[in-house]
Amino acid sequence: MSKTLIQSGLVVNEGKIEELDLLISDGKIEKVAKNIPVTEASKVIDAKGKYVLPGFIDDQVHFREPGLTHKANIQTESRAAVAGGITSFMEMPNTVPNALTQELLQDKYDIAAETSLANYSFFMGASNDNLDEVLKTDPKRICGIKVFMGSSTGNMLVDAKPTLEGIFKEAPTIVATHCEDEATIRANTEKYRNQFGEDVPWKYHPVIRSEEACYKSSSMAAELASKFDTRLHILHISTAKEVGIFRNDIPLEEKKITAEACTHHLWFTDADYDTYGARIKWNPAVKSKEDREGIWKGLLENRIDVLATDHAPHTIEEKANKYFKAPSGGPLVQHALPALFEAHEQGRISIERIVEKACHAPAILFEIEKRGFIREGYFADIVLVEKSSWEVSKENILYKCGWSPFEGTKFQYKVNTTLVNGNVVYENDRIIEAGPGQRLTFDR
Repeated sequence: MSKTLIQSGLVVNEGKIEELDLLISDGKIEKVAKNIPVTEASKVIDAKGKYVLPGFIDDQVHFREPGLTHKANIQTESRAAVAGGITSFMEMPNTVPNALTQELLQDKYDIAAETSLANYSFFMGASNDNLDEVLKTDPKRICGIKVFMGSSTGNMLVDAKPTLEGIFKEAPTIVATHCEDEATIRANTEKYRNQFGEDVPWKYHPVIRSEEACYKSSSMAAELASKFDTRLHILHISTAKEVGIFRNDIPLEEKKITAEACTHHLWFTDADYDTYGARIKWNPAVKSKEDREGIWKGLLENRIDVLATDHAPHTIEEKANKYFKAPSGGPLVQHALPALFEAHEQGRISIERIVEKACHAPAILFEIEKRGFIREGYFADIVLVEKSSWEVSKENILYKCGWSPFEGTKFQYKVNTTLVNGNVVYENDRIIEAGPGQRLTFDR
């Protein structure tokens, strides 16, 4: 059996940074120690001067397969993910057809088993009329149930109160919600359409998809979860006001209601709409500088538990439409880690906290088996990060859509090497086809 030695790296794990070696065997970490003899390994990776992290676990991506593969697919986006240090992902059900039955959900697992370079799981989708299917979800093999409490693709808006209560009361596993109040958004939409027609200026996107819409929906979800003792995870918090919904006085393992922050809400503000336009049109919207600062504060105070991307690519041609026809979402998996390390350089967050929020916390929150930490016996999902200046350009973008909101941005850190289950899948700017990743399993 071949063994790989990652030698003399700055291992970032469980709140510490220390120079250690990792010995990898049969896809798992066999030993973590200082000065492991080179003779124990058949392959040596020199990590001197590089940070060695657990692979990032992204709990919210949209890889667009099946049905929307002109934008992206599981193969292309999983390759972009590993190039960005993301070794495991959880993908959302608003594909075409929507993953609203167990059979349609299994179809996605079958595709990933053949084509995903990263480890994978898929959310079961909820609608106003599929509660019976939702209740068939196996909590040990499926990451969670996704509820869109705001408009989305196809039949995925869940706005019927009895249905919501049924899901929250009976859900067999964690419920993850997109929270925006649909009635508020519709009223705002009508107002600005009457004022501007189809060509609404981009700066009004966070006014249409407002703080009020987000807070009203998030607070209702939290109330339902409290009422029915539901395990609730609220995705992509975009306002400072919402942060106050969440507790920080108990450990993550004891929380029943948790929250996620995404790269774009931590980077951009409404001042950027004039520059980027539709490229930073997301739902929920990027909002004010005060909201961004509130999200950062909530993250560092442990009211917000997880860092993720909400990677959701569209073609540049689709983004070129006027306001109402330009879709919301953008590609992020390749650039989230460098953006977080840039925030570290700016003094916003330590590398230890980045690892806590992007690796440890998703593993704890979703109860993922043997991932998210650098521990003996855990899967060898490992990322080496080096300090090396580079610029995002069309030539080095791996997304199928071919663009990024970070184009032209210069980052000071880059992913040097990524291992998934002990296999090197990315090294020195090159994808290495080492076989598919594994299906995530859950210790529930």
